[in-house]
Amino acid sequence: MDFTSKRTVQITSGLLLALVATQVLYTLLHVAEVSVPRQLLWGMECLLFTLLAAFAGAAMVQAKHYHVGWSAIVFSALLNVVQVSIGLTLFGPFREAAGQLEALGPLAGAIVALSFVIYYAAKLLLGFAALVFGIAKMTGGAKALGGLTALVGVVAMIANAILIVFGREAFLPSAAAGGSGVLATLLLAFCLMRVEREG
Repeated sequence: MDFTSKRTVQITSGLLLALVATQVLYTLLHVAEVSVPRQLLWGMECLLFTLLAAFAGAAMVQAKHYHVGWSAIVFSALLNVVQVSIGLTLFGPFREAAGQLEALGPLAGAIVALSFVIYYAAKLLLGFAALVFGIAKMTGGAKALGGLTALVGVVAMIANAILIVFGREAFLPSAAAGGSGVLATLLLAFCLMRVEREG
């Protein structure tokens, strides 16, 4: 089965939009204090990130330009596969073990902290990709979309870098880093919808 460059980019943008939808849904359920089907949502995200790595990787080798932007998308997808896998397989057992043996509490907390560092790194990379493709859109004529995407990308990069360097207890709320990363992902998807015309 062969995919044209145009088709590969379209699928990549579609996967990014689907990932934004799952993260918005998760956030809405959490805020509304509705029971979140984590296995289903996180499992779906893991599947989408796995496919994203494949299609963004294909787009990267097919593209004439913006290879570093494509690389950022690929590695963000791979990091997210690891991060979601940690949540799916380790959060529950370590939480249960810590409930039975208090001494395991710090270890359970370390597993969660590890997951968040990977999460922030992946969001930073998506912010970087948004910056790269936002600038490409600006030079390609779509100045409003490109400028907004690049700006949000920079915000996502800075916010997530702060939490990587200073930790989750830093002066910046974790939600600010995650939210800016999701918005950068949404705008990135819009930029990619016709990026094959520039690349």
